[in-house]
Amino acid sequence: AQTGAWEVMKAAERARKAKNGPASALDGVALALPALMRAEKLTKRAGRVGFDWPSAAPVLDKLQEEIGELEEAIAAPVKDQAHIAEELGDMLFVVANLCRKLEVDPEVALRNANAKFVKRFSGMEELARSRGLDFASLTLDEQEALWVDVKKIERGA
Repeated sequence: AQTGAWEVMKAAERARKAKNGPASALDGVALALPALMRAEKLTKRAGRVGFDWPSAAPVLDKLQEEIGELEEAIAAPVKDQAHIAEELGDMLFVVANLCRKLEVDPEVALRNANAKFVKRFSGMEELARSRGLDFASLTLDEQEALWVDVKKIERGA
């Protein structure tokens, strides 16, 4: 009985969609997905109907273009936060597409980058303490020097 009711409901949904015009290749990509995952799925769906670059190289070119547009928005004499946010969003969208082209899960990549940042930042704080320094009192240049030291330690240099 439940299966029959489900089929009736899905048939009604399909009929409603058909009445509203042709379906989009992007229909069905859930709005509730995390934004990076949704961007990846949107580009994958678009690719299924031919709207896709053949390799990662043109996606990297597009990323450079988006970075340029972001730099222009930031350098504008009058700050337009909405425009800056739009350009940042475009850049993130292209990064998600690049992840797809390179077969990298963007959520996992960002999660790993977050973990690496936490590890290095904690290492900076620990290194400062071991040198008798108050991390929060250091200048940005001094903190960045600690960052470089932590990276060297990680690499065994």
